[in-house]
Amino acid sequence: MSEPKGLWRYWDLLTLIGLSILMDILIAAFPESVARKALGLAFILFFPGYAFITALFPERKELDNLERLALSFGLSIAIVPLIGLALNYTPWGIRLTPILISLTAFNVLFSLLAIYRRRSAVNPWIPWTTLDDVKRALEWDKASGLDKALTVVLIAAIVVSIGALAYVVTHPKPGEAFTEFYILGPNGKASDYPTNLTVGENATVIIGIVNHEHRTVTYYVQIWLVNLTWDAKTNTTVIHDIYKMPGWFNVTLKPVPVNLEGNWTPEFQKRYTFSIDRPGKWQLWFLLFKDSHPEVPKLPPGSNYVNTTVRNLILEAINGSVQSLKLNIYVHK
Repeated sequence: MSEPKGLWRYWDLLTLIGLSILMDILIAAFPESVARKALGLAFILFFPGYAFITALFPERKELDNLERLALSFGLSIAIVPLIGLALNYTPWGIRLTPILISLTAFNVLFSLLAIYRRRSAVNPWIPWTTLDDVKRALEWDKASGLDKALTVVLIAAIVVSIGALAYVVTHPKPGEAFTEFYILGPNGKASDYPTNLTVGENATVIIGIVNHEHRTVTYYVQIWLVNLTWDAKTNTTVIHDIYKMPGWFNVTLKPVPVNLEGNWTPEFQKRYTFSIDRPGKWQLWFLLFKDSHPEVPKLPPGSNYVNTTVRNLILEAINGSVQSLKLNIYVHK
């Protein structure tokens, strides 16, 4: 088969332009598709270097096929970080949309330049190979049976390696599973917390939960009023009083992805209004449990749970074994 004519002389560069534009469409319309992940690998690791090296060396004699292939991967690895570095000094920063637009523009511009230079070349390099060319390059007719077998094994190993790489890219390991648990002031900001109250005065905070556990989770929130001190001599926490606060709740939330683009948005928030009828220095503890919660013992005399298993629960929260938040409050008479 002779070399291609007409537009077929630029089939590789036109395909590169089309796939770069298709990558933009896939990210916009089907961001979680397998095609987007597979194409994204070539978009980052091959397209920029291939367009650049083809524009730089259009003549067949300048580089052989293996050198062009190696430089396409190597230059891509160098070009992409440089584009990211340049974006870092612009108002847009290193974000998905600016990176996508910049790489697409780079691929298209250098592909068009490569088309122009290939058209002007005396003996242009065109990636057009027939089966006879492959046999001739491998000297298939002259090769021994062992050489032919080794060649087949090598090709099979390359195919398997590409398949394994494609599987790893299209089936990435899930990110870290965690839950956002936070409290905000009454105005929805991390400020103006009600930390100075009088006995019986109503106060409000906002409790927020965001599920990044990669599965649906039922959350249980317990709220305890605790009076404790720190014993410097024994380096231990001394708990004096524990009272159950009203307003416990549970909620089932679906998992949401971590959003690295745009503004952060809450998944679940609940306004919690409380009052404290005992003066002194208190800590309001919010304990978060997933899927189930520990049994609460029967109401003890005086409603003080300090000598029950709740004491161990608070100590676990202090040590970080239980996901929790606390609010230090001073209550005046």
